[in-house]
Amino acid sequence: MIGVRKRGEAIRQFILENVEEHPSDIVGITTSQFQISRQAVNKHIKLLVEQKALVVKGATRSRRYSLHPLIEWTNSYRLEKTLEEDLVWQHDISNLLKELPDNVRDIWHYGFTEMLNNAIDHSSGSNVSIHVKKTASTTNIKIIDNGEGIFKKIQRELGLSDERHSVLELSKGKLTTDPNHHSGEGIFFSSRMFDRFSISAGSTYFSHEFGKTEDWIIEHKENQTGTTVIMFLSNNSSRTSKSVFDSFTSHDDYGFTKTIVPVHLAQYGDDQLISRSQAKRLLVRIEKFKKVIFDFDEVETIGQAFADEIFRVFQLQYKDIELVAINTQKQVQQMISRALSHE
Repeated sequence: MIGVRKRGEAIRQFILENVEEHPSDIVGITTSQFQISRQAVNKHIKLLVEQKALVVKGATRSRRYSLHPLIEWTNSYRLEKTLEEDLVWQHDISNLLKELPDNVRDIWHYGFTEMLNNAIDHSSGSNVSIHVKKTASTTNIKIIDNGEGIFKKIQRELGLSDERHSVLELSKGKLTTDPNHHSGEGIFFSSRMFDRFSISAGSTYFSHEFGKTEDWIIEHKENQTGTTVIMFLSNNSSRTSKSVFDSFTSHDDYGFTKTIVPVHLAQYGDDQLISRSQAKRLLVRIEKFKKVIFDFDEVETIGQAFADEIFRVFQLQYKDIELVAINTQKQVQQMISRALSHE
């Protein structure tokens, strides 16, 4: 009887840990994992619904499950100079997350205060709203301001020709429109600490998932006002903020010295990366780092001029910077090798 009870607990724990990734097919996933019938899985789900651990929506064929929120909290603030992100954390947010492990709370403290500070200092908006949703498994925080929009602001301040160039610059790190007051590290490190991190503004959506070197960008049809930041993290994550910082610093000076550049962000639509101007766009501010990893995932081909500008011309100018190419397909590697052979 004890064995049956433990198996039931294992099945229900599996459902809770996987339902957010599989809201519409969690029954099938669980059936396959434990080699039990759909009827048996549905009994466990019914119990979790009765215990208010799960929420169910929709009819039989369109039924979707989600974790029942333990906390749902929303508040709005005037974006005034008197608003301080750390006081909002102390007075409003910290208490909502008090039962989380210390390492998880540390990540939330860093990410929340950095993103709220960006809204206060850079959005040029009048209002910011904060939404916290905590379940038994995960926590999700949204910060939404009604300002200019982060990508448009970066485009304007840096004189970029396209909002999408702003995403490429954000993905490198060390980007700030106010260097006297900001290091430009907040968004970069926040995006690397959380399980999922996204920013949407205007018609552009930027996202990063932990464990993946690449960032990705989507264009929306609708033009959204302001900026929305969404941070998502498991309540039981073993990750620490220190481990993320350490992975992008050199231990001799503990500076932010390494970056990973998702090369595919430099190409739009069906464009191929062939020109020196495209390469120069990718190389903007790269001289600020000691090691640069160019991730060619999703890039099928590059031109000779593009490869030459990065791996020969730039490298000759900055010999102390280590350039590394990863996830290169055959044609891409051939072009890089050709550029290196002319050093």
